[in-house]
Amino acid sequence: MAVTMDGPSSNLRKRKSNGNLNSDNILNGKSTALLKINAMPTEHGQEMDKKLDEHREYEFGGPGGVIAMMVGFPLLMYYLWICLWYYQGKFVYPSSANDIRPFLNKMGQHIYEGAYPTKFAWVTYCGLTAIQLFFALILPGLAQNGLPVPSLGYKALPYHCNALYSWYATLILSYVLHKTGVYRLPWIIENYGPIMTVALIVSFSVSILIDVCGRLFHYGGKPMRLSGNIIYDHFMGITLNPRLGRVDLKMFAEVRVPWVLLFLISLSGVVKQYEELGRVTYNMWHMLLATGLYMNACAKAEHMIPQTWDMFHEKFGWMLIFWNMAGVPFTYCYPTIYMVRAASSTYEFPLWGNIAMFVTLVTFYYIFDCSMAQKSNFKMHQQGEHNPRKAFPVLPGSDLKDPSYIQTKHGNKLLTGGCWAYARKINYTADWIQACTWGLTAGFNTPITLFYPIFFLAVLTHRCGRDFAKCSVKYGEDWDEYCKVVRWKFIPGIY
Repeated sequence: MAVTMDGPSSNLRKRKSNGNLNSDNILNGKSTALLKINAMPTEHGQEMDKKLDEHREYEFGGPGGVIAMMVGFPLLMYYLWICLWYYQGKFVYPSSANDIRPFLNKMGQHIYEGAYPTKFAWVTYCGLTAIQLFFALILPGLAQNGLPVPSLGYKALPYHCNALYSWYATLILSYVLHKTGVYRLPWIIENYGPIMTVALIVSFSVSILIDVCGRLFHYGGKPMRLSGNIIYDHFMGITLNPRLGRVDLKMFAEVRVPWVLLFLISLSGVVKQYEELGRVTYNMWHMLLATGLYMNACAKAEHMIPQTWDMFHEKFGWMLIFWNMAGVPFTYCYPTIYMVRAASSTYEFPLWGNIAMFVTLVTFYYIFDCSMAQKSNFKMHQQGEHNPRKAFPVLPGSDLKDPSYIQTKHGNKLLTGGCWAYARKINYTADWIQACTWGLTAGFNTPITLFYPIFFLAVLTHRCGRDFAKCSVKYGEDWDEYCKVVRWKFIPGIY
């Protein structure tokens, strides 16, 4: 996925601080005083946090479910790529029981011939990752503290946020390499299969390395929330915050690798189509605009990512590593792959369709970007860590003034103002509708190009359930009150 936020963190009843609140007010949950760096929640809040930092139950179907995903997702990625690359999106399958072995042999031959991890693929994927890591280490950026982390005694970790400069530097470098012929952009999509295989190998290797180092050397902090099942714990992660110098590897993996590569695949498709057709279809431009907006949103708002659930709670395991390093860039791009391989007449829309696609994208991008900014800015205001940033585009309404909220006994505030007055996961709704426009760019020729919105809906629905369950434990009766005030989960007035 895309960038996601944790369960609601911020406000409802407008309770104004009179400036004379003492420590008793804070401990009993009645204070609206701003939280400060490394602040401690109430005693009740600390007890709830301890519960959340224990392994309580299996998620994702337990060990069996995670094994199925770790085996199934790579196989699914190869299968869908084969269908798009060789069969114009048609699902292929054995014609009979006797055809199973020849069919599997044919699939294996496609992978060997079209997705073998070549030297070029290794240089492309590892080179891009190394460049992004180099930029993360050396470029200037904004210093931002994250939320107080319960497992670290409520210490707030510092983050060096320079993804915006890295994004601009990547665009310039890509242009220079293409124009000089050192690395032409169409080469990316022409070598999609081999690069995908390298991404799969690297993601599995990194997850194993992070797992072993976490267990043996407590790399990234003390092992936490372990179930005792080695496969399940590998999937979920061992530690919380592995770092390389000042680079937080979890945040690096969420922003620098997947969305940059996904954008470059879209850009590669645009250039290749122009070279072959002498023009670029709106559908291909739409994918470039959509992926560019998303990557730019991640870069300009990187300083807000430390406030999210992924950063202060999710461990850095196979789930996050694989999906960010391989899953996102090589599955969300299926419409681009189809459009490169198929005739433009099979997917182009009339003018009214293009206008509808564009208006839908920018409208729900605004809601997505604005809602995410509202919650993160609110959290940073409460923490006393708000750092206004004039990074393009600064959207009106992204920083709420005196919003409504619910003060919880935990010590946090649950936001009920702005976009968050309409649905508990309004950002998910806007994010998913954007995803639908991505999938529709390739028309209705194959369900494969709709993989992103279909899969993303399942992910968001599951994530929503996880978040709400954890918030119920964390906030108790205050969460019940919040749900009465903000009635709708995704779609205001409907669901």
